[in-house]
Amino acid sequence: MFTEQEQRTMNTIDFEKDQEQVLDKTTNINKLADKIKELQAQQEQLQQQEDAVKQKKKDIEHLSGEVIPTMLSEMGLSFLKLQDGSSVEVKTNYSATITQANKEKAFNWLRENGLGDIIKNEISVSFGRNEDNKAADYADLAKGQGFEPQQKLKVEPMTLKALVRERMEAGKEMPTELFNIYVGNKTTIKRKQ
Repeated sequence: MFTEQEQRTMNTIDFEKDQEQVLDKTTNINKLADKIKELQAQQEQLQQQEDAVKQKKKDIEHLSGEVIPTMLSEMGLSFLKLQDGSSVEVKTNYSATITQANKEKAFNWLRENGLGDIIKNEISVSFGRNEDNKAADYADLAKGQGFEPQQKLKVEPMTLKALVRERMEAGKEMPTELFNIYVGNKTTIKRKQ
């Protein structure tokens, strides 16, 4: 057993250790709070920069697709060579997408118009771990082993864009709503090399 004086000394030491631990935890909490504030500031800064990039892209698209093509058109030009050797040209830009809602109708239209060969038909089958033998058997026997393949039909975006450009420039039919077609101008600047 401890004397009363020894007990008081030990209690004082324990109290001092507890206080040090509390101070250490407080310091750590303050450091953590500072890092959380830093993270929030960084996230806000990134969001502002992303918003600025989006706005810059809109500004570029407006200049490239509307302002410069209109000005050149008013001058009766579609191409301009600059004094430094670079050139400015306005070309028609085509884009098209097939939405999930229009997929079946769009694929049927392509097939009915002799364009079904641009539709990619992918079939895949997934196997679990340690089923290499089953995969090899399936490759040989396909559905004979009771597996159901997953089928995915798609048209590559660049292939669709090329088809739209080709057909529209030739004056052929291409359902605008079905293929979500957009036709606009794009200014290209080629710098002297």
